[in-house]
Amino acid sequence: MHFSLLGLLVMLLVAAVRGAVGRAIAGGTRGGCLVSIAVGFVGALLGTWIAHKVKLPELFVVSIDGHPFPVVWSIIGATLFVAVVHLISGRD
Repeated sequence: MHFSLLGLLVMLLVAAVRGAVGRAIAGGTRGGCLVSIAVGFVGALLGTWIAHKVKLPELFVVSIDGHPFPVVWSIIGATLFVAVVHLISGRD
């Protein structure tokens, strides 16, 4: 998978937004932009995996440098990931 520099920056920005939305829905976590980017990427993997397992369609996909990124499933995955982290860590 190859990205241009601009494509990589746009992908990081999209991941940060998805992670931030997921963190806001689930109650947030400590950290800043880098945490949001990480949560966005983990959310993309988790949400897409869950959607494929239950055979749900892609609802909204953003294409960056010709590579598709599911937005809705990423936000749902990020929300679930943050919720599980909260349950495991016991933080409010």
